[in-house]
Amino acid sequence: MKRIYALEVLLIGCMLVILINLFNIQVLKESYYENKVREMTETKVYSSTAPRGRIYDRNGILLVDNKPVKVIYYLKEVGVSTKEELKIADKLSKILEVDYSKITTNMLKEYYLKVNSNLDLITDEEYKKYKDRKLSKDDLHNLKLERIKEDDINSLNKETAYIYYLMNNGYSYTEKIIKDENVSNEEYAIIAENVGILKGVNIRLDWERVYPYGITLRGILGNVGKITDEYKDYYISNGYKINDRVGISYLEYEYDKYLKGEKNEYIRSSDGTYKLVKEGKKGNDIYLNIDIKLQEEIENIIVNNIKRAKYEPNTNFLNRTYVILTDVKTGGIIALAGKKVINNSVYDISTENINMSYTVGSVVKGASHIVGYNTNALKIGEVRNDECIKIKGTPKKCSFMYLGYLNDLTALKRSSNTFQFHTAIKVGGSSYFYNMGLTIKDSAFNLYRDTFKEFGLGVKTEIDLPNEMLGLIGTKKDAGLLLDYSIGQYDTYTPIQLSQYITTIANNGVRIKPYILDKVVNNSGEVMYDSRRLELNKVTTEEKYLNRIKEGFKMVLEYGGTGSGYINLNYKPAGKTGTSQTFIDTNNDGLIDKETISTTFVGYFPYDDPKISITVISPDVSTYTNTEYISFITKRIVTEVADAYFKRY
Repeated sequence: MKRIYALEVLLIGCMLVILINLFNIQVLKESYYENKVREMTETKVYSSTAPRGRIYDRNGILLVDNKPVKVIYYLKEVGVSTKEELKIADKLSKILEVDYSKITTNMLKEYYLKVNSNLDLITDEEYKKYKDRKLSKDDLHNLKLERIKEDDINSLNKETAYIYYLMNNGYSYTEKIIKDENVSNEEYAIIAENVGILKGVNIRLDWERVYPYGITLRGILGNVGKITDEYKDYYISNGYKINDRVGISYLEYEYDKYLKGEKNEYIRSSDGTYKLVKEGKKGNDIYLNIDIKLQEEIENIIVNNIKRAKYEPNTNFLNRTYVILTDVKTGGIIALAGKKVINNSVYDISTENINMSYTVGSVVKGASHIVGYNTNALKIGEVRNDECIKIKGTPKKCSFMYLGYLNDLTALKRSSNTFQFHTAIKVGGSSYFYNMGLTIKDSAFNLYRDTFKEFGLGVKTEIDLPNEMLGLIGTKKDAGLLLDYSIGQYDTYTPIQLSQYITTIANNGVRIKPYILDKVVNNSGEVMYDSRRLELNKVTTEEKYLNRIKEGFKMVLEYGGTGSGYINLNYKPAGKTGTSQTFIDTNNDGLIDKETISTTFVGYFPYDDPKISITVISPDVSTYTNTEYISFITKRIVTEVADAYFKRY
């Protein structure tokens, strides 16, 4: 009896557990399990691409807008067979005009196999090898492709074959673009009328970027395009769809997370009905620090002066110039221009301000002076004779002309090379004797480069653009190369690095991050993000030395200085000119075969309260000889850009 009683208790307990679980499933967690079933029978669907955010300049002028683009796409429905897809492709080929020039022989062979699915191109022996695992399924497929003759595919409708390829290219059950360029109103209307017949084929509106200012700043604005294989995994993992249009270069890429819109999100049930679960929205707008009207004027100044210079002698290889205007107080870029002119055709090369580097010459002498001051190789007020120096086994090294006796200020004003040479020799722990050998400590290169980096030369400026380059850093450490380094004739620097360098001097040795983006504004008009002054480092030196550099740079623009006449003195300018020997490959055979002259300028104004810095680089302005004419293109551009700025501000 005890056993029977125990068994009854056990049975009652099990029944109670079952009843409790049923109550939990059917009542307490009803909605939970309904949702789980719904998830298994519903599919998340996204509508047409939402418009990207617009791009404006600092004054609210529209730089990048959107225009609607008609798109015809295919989204395979569950249960659709290959035979049905072939019929759909054939129907589409009669409706749409599709450019099938990209179709390959292999695509045609794949299509041929689908059309002729019953055709057996594999021998019994090969099937046996497959069963014995001596051949794989891919091996059999490749054998089939090899056995399809040219005559077999010549009879195929290439347009149909290409459409079929587009319908099946990529992941299954993801949207495939059939046509998104030059879709006619007629094509769009026919597809719309036959959506029910053409299973999976549909229409939508996409968005294409338009540029009211044409090629002005075009490179920096960047491009929008389809996700490339290189970044496919990254974008998919971050919630993008394979056919989404994304920023693929420069500002569009850098700020894609703000600019991209959000699509309408629907749930498609198994019965074919749709329910909106999340409403899409346009991307956020971004405002740049760029003044597009000033940018446009500067670009015209560059182009006009290149064309003018081409009428001057020795300008065979001159074809480009870069100009940067930076807000000294904040680091905001007001203009970032680069133009190339070849046979009267004009190209925007604004991106080369960050990804091309050049030998810049004497503009770096401010940083070289600081190395001398910091190491006691140069003293304030020190006077030296500008006579040429001669190191055994090497040609004489001189300034552009004999400049007499100079102190540390007039050496900057007149741009003495030999003044810097003597400093570099002392920094290197050596002494100079006419026509004697010279041994320099390797550490001297590190002393120079470490100081230059604090100014922004030889390091990334951290500008908010992708693909910034460092420039070229020389590996040899010969004594003569250290002397060359001190006058900007060894390592190479980008225009943006030069801009950061002069801005650092104007900021009393504080290096700040340059930036293009000013702010991000959402659809409600709220500022989501805005740029701020960001200090990267302080130059390691004493304030009195920086003041000495600034005084010397002020003298450069005065009467008798190398920059005299560059900028109206009423603007209170300070700056430094540069001339460098450069070498180019004129016939693209990989060999340097021509020596040229490049000219540079860096400056700021007003000198007593710096607001704006200016950087100009004109590579290869003239062929190199000591006696022939050197174009004044950089001087003219500096003059005109400064005037243009002061007309607006």
